[in-house]
Amino acid sequence: MRFTSNYWTKRLHSASWPQVLGKGGEQIRAVLNGTGSDNHAAGRMAVSTFAIRIGGAALAYLSQIVFARALGAHDYGIYSVAWTLVIVLGVMSCGGFSASANRFLPQYRQAGDLDGLRGFLFASRVSAFLIGAVTAILGIGIVLLISPVIEPYYVQPIAVVLLALPFFAFGLVQDGIARSYDWSSLSMLPTYIWRPLTILILLFVAIFAGLKADALTMASVAICAAMLIALYQYMQLSRRLSLQVPSGPRRVELKNWILISLPMLMVDGFLQLITSADVIMVSFFHDPDEVAIYFAASRTLALVHFVYFAVRAASAHRFSDYTHRQDQKGLEDYVRKATHWTFWPSLLAGAGLLLIAPLLLALFGSGYESGYQLIAILMIGVLARASVGPADALLTMTGHQKNCAGIYAATFLLNVLLNLALIPLLGLAGAAVATSCAILFEASALALVAKRKLNITTFVLPLLFPPKDRQVDQ
Repeated sequence: MRFTSNYWTKRLHSASWPQVLGKGGEQIRAVLNGTGSDNHAAGRMAVSTFAIRIGGAALAYLSQIVFARALGAHDYGIYSVAWTLVIVLGVMSCGGFSASANRFLPQYRQAGDLDGLRGFLFASRVSAFLIGAVTAILGIGIVLLISPVIEPYYVQPIAVVLLALPFFAFGLVQDGIARSYDWSSLSMLPTYIWRPLTILILLFVAIFAGLKADALTMASVAICAAMLIALYQYMQLSRRLSLQVPSGPRRVELKNWILISLPMLMVDGFLQLITSADVIMVSFFHDPDEVAIYFAASRTLALVHFVYFAVRAASAHRFSDYTHRQDQKGLEDYVRKATHWTFWPSLLAGAGLLLIAPLLLALFGSGYESGYQLIAILMIGVLARASVGPADALLTMTGHQKNCAGIYAATFLLNVLLNLALIPLLGLAGAAVATSCAILFEASALALVAKRKLNITTFVLPLLFPPKDRQVDQ
């Protein structure tokens, strides 16, 4: 906003991985075939998560094309900024419980502490919903307060869409709980398949009902979808948990959970800010039509970035498992595999995307082809992040969440400063350059801290040639 003045899983099983993967390729094939050591269960979850994210990325991308066509560039740009704010604030409103679920729940299950388990399952979801509701009220108040100094066409859509925050935050915590139980479908499908599909269906219903296809209608549709999907996921998750966790007394250690969850919240919050800050800051300097081009380019790039998030989602609670078992060698071996699973598919997907990106951007409408250079620039940052695998999840799940949060805070600050300096000079390309430079710093810092604190190498190139005594026989 300017200031005024299952098919895919089968294909993965039969895929021929590049020879450059070496032993890492053999490990991935063992995972896909269901053989090998027990940490391959995590690999199978990663493959399942990966397949869902492929479908989700395709559906989300198709949805964005439909939104851009239906709303027009101006209203699509407005909605892009409004929904980006919901994503950022939603991640912060979950209180860090979406991440800490992957730490506390495996810990309580291994210890047989059912009272603590039941307490966390209850308190984490209630806390997220309440924090989301308070954040929504404060956010709407702030938007109305500063409405005289922002473009008027942003005010109503942002104020309305913020009502989705409590349901968004609630859903994020439920995602984390489902991941901790290896229920990848229940974790991923509501967020990446059912919600965008519901938004798409409700938009068509609204248009057929005679409502105008604009940013305000999209905001209303997004609220309804967030509420419906959060309720559906709650019902499904409660049913599964009732089979795993018998009813009984709850022990709530809210202070302890918050103290550990807050640094994790900073990690997830700053990660989301780093990912989304460029879209918001572009809106400070450019019209919604140009914001729409930048957002379309970033959504196109998400077709590659989802690989990193898929492996990260499947790996976090595994890092916690190895840490609580004090299995250093198992942790090192799994980090190596997770890095391979992240980087090489990202590299292949990125190369393919650069070939077809002009065609994909043209689907959004006339003028969107200019976003191709933005994709090429942003790709540098995506591959840099993929080259160290889920190093942030590794640090967070091994008790170094404060170091990780500090890295992300510094990265976010660098990103903002670079955006402020480069957008006025280079326009949309300046935002892309700023974001990629910030992520290069982030990846380097994460790899260095992981090596210093844990003596674990996360950068992909040294991992191609691990020491012989650390190679794992399959």
